[in-house]
Amino acid sequence: MTGTFAIVFCGTGAIIIDQTSGGVVTHFGIAMIFGMIVMSMIYALGNVSGAHFNPAVSVAFTIARKFPAKQLLPYILSQLTGALLASIFLKLVFPHNTFLGATIPAGSDLQSFVIELVLTFFLMLTILKVATEGKMRAVFVSAAIGGVVGLEALFAGPISGASMNPARSLAPAVVSGHIHHLWIYLLAPVIGACLAVPCWKLLKGEISVLKTKRQIN
Repeated sequence: MTGTFAIVFCGTGAIIIDQTSGGVVTHFGIAMIFGMIVMSMIYALGNVSGAHFNPAVSVAFTIARKFPAKQLLPYILSQLTGALLASIFLKLVFPHNTFLGATIPAGSDLQSFVIELVLTFFLMLTILKVATEGKMRAVFVSAAIGGVVGLEALFAGPISGASMNPARSLAPAVVSGHIHHLWIYLLAPVIGACLAVPCWKLLKGEISVLKTKRQIN
């Protein structure tokens, strides 16, 4: 809950403050803030909750059998609670802001759906790779994942909002009342994250085959 609260508070808060200040934060700044807060929370809370701040990631981890199915619902409820509390807090601080950092497609719904699916696919593939394979230090894991979030927010944010996280999109949409496009940001990240699981398993298989061939030679 704490990690998701921090991500929504800092990330969507940066969007709100950018609007309030006339663009002082900038799009680049917003993207970096999202990446940096994700990186910071993974480093700070990874050993507490496994750094599960995203329902789509938790679902994919469950499918990959890297997370207990019985804990999935409690984790998702905790993530949603943290996100909603952050948006409610921001609403109290910025009562006149219309969207509260909600993700709104700049183009068609289909365009943003595809973008969000692909973005989350690559994010989840990175998470599976760095978080489950080898013994990478926490600082490198958090930097890799935060870097992907910042990168994807930087180039795709102006079109789809680069949410990649159902909790991040649900909270400001519900609190602000702008739920018309919410289905995109609930479905696309979950589908994208789940599609990354078989791809990750395939890549692991290919790596094993290559290692075996090298050993034989």
